[in-house]
Amino acid sequence: MRTRLRPDRQLVARMGVTMFLLGLLYVAFAAALIVLLKSLALIVVILGGMLVAQYWYSDKIALAALHGHLVTEDEAPELHAIVDRLCANANLPKPRVAIADLELPNAFATGRDARHAVVCVSTGLIRRLDGPELEGVIAHELAHVAHRDVVVITLASFLGVLAGLLMRTAIYSQLLGGRQRDQNMLVIMGAVAVVSTAVYAISFLLIRTLSRYRELAADHDAAVLTGRPSALASALVKVAETPARIPTKDLRAAQAFNAFFFSPVGTQWTLFSTHPTLQRRLDELEKVGAQLGEMTEAR
Repeated sequence: MRTRLRPDRQLVARMGVTMFLLGLLYVAFAAALIVLLKSLALIVVILGGMLVAQYWYSDKIALAALHGHLVTEDEAPELHAIVDRLCANANLPKPRVAIADLELPNAFATGRDARHAVVCVSTGLIRRLDGPELEGVIAHELAHVAHRDVVVITLASFLGVLAGLLMRTAIYSQLLGGRQRDQNMLVIMGAVAVVSTAVYAISFLLIRTLSRYRELAADHDAAVLTGRPSALASALVKVAETPARIPTKDLRAAQAFNAFFFSPVGTQWTLFSTHPTLQRRLDELEKVGAQLGEMTEAR
């Protein structure tokens, strides 16, 4: 199904390059593990099984981790009305709608494709934003679904998560093994730790680079879809200012999902950030506002 949102060729190209490079990295990672651990069947089963689970159950995993639950039209009529209106305007299939029981104001989209997507907003976000602002945030998440970058970032994150897990396992194995472990096994686990660290670092950089651009693309399309860039900009400012009042433990629990969130949680911007700076996003929205004004005048 073709949506009414503009195709973003730069985003498509970036996603293609990222997935190609991560695919090469994935194959090299699997080959290195096979050489080091000498167990082809075990590696294939573990890596393949985890990849399929990440792809097929990404929505359920994210909702469970962030205390989210699906809501019906009777339970959240205003939220469903916003999603219905935006999907009709964008010619998108309606995703499932969920609410996360979090004081942290944020939102995310997940799912393996547009027909199995979930758009989730937190209770903290609903309380803090007015109607147009909430509509802007939901339009931003629907733009992610339309661009299909949700599944790309989900699969891209898998390799980094797996590498990080193996890295910690290998390190702990060495620390706890001591002299009682066979020296050859310690060397192998040390090599696994080094390879996993390198894979984690490379996938980390690739994901961050893609993530920053996809956020700008979603901001642009959300502003065009709603026709209210100023409302989305206001939502960004409100969400960015709120974390200072959120308990530290809640911020730490949510930081692992920064790449999926509408706005990053509890971090200062660096070259490794998942999102552009707030000022960059506001500047881009201001440009969209000027463009929309020019289009209105031309009519």
